[in-house]
Amino acid sequence: MSRIGKIPVAVPAKVKVEIKGQRIFVEGPKGKLDFQAPKRTTVVLKGDQLVVTRGGEDAEARALHGLARAMINNMVKGVSEGFVKKLEIQGVGFKAVVQGKLVNLSLGYSHPVNYPIPDQIKVTVEENTKVTIEGPSKQMVGQVASEIRAYYPPEPYKGKGVRYSDEKVKRKEGKTVQ
Repeated sequence: MSRIGKIPVAVPAKVKVEIKGQRIFVEGPKGKLDFQAPKRTTVVLKGDQLVVTRGGEDAEARALHGLARAMINNMVKGVSEGFVKKLEIQGVGFKAVVQGKLVNLSLGYSHPVNYPIPDQIKVTVEENTKVTIEGPSKQMVGQVASEIRAYYPPEPYKGKGVRYSDEKVKRKEGKTVQ
């Protein structure tokens, strides 16, 4: 049995779960999410716990079992607590501003970079350089953070760019005159 797949997912009191065939709908204070469970797994709501079982013992069934349980756990955690990613912008004149449903990034290019904020995602900027991305979907929060970082990844010589708050950038020594 999958070590992750056999652990039941605890459903908090403030979270509502509905199962229609292979589709699981989860609703909580932070938002609504849904997930299509893989064909070789079944999800059952027993009291205040979701139990994921599989139909087979081959490698694919075991992998899908753990995947389905992890995805459902992330959905339940996301709608009850939410997920957060923090970015830092470093560089002279580099800044970010939230304008409605857009993040306006000044990253040293000749033009401002505008990133549209998806639904259910909340972006806040503090001190013009600290960007916080929040939302119920772990995948969406990570995707938005990754796309914003991709506009100007941190470079190793001066350390300029957009980086995760816990990211360490290995600095290189520049050229020396001999």
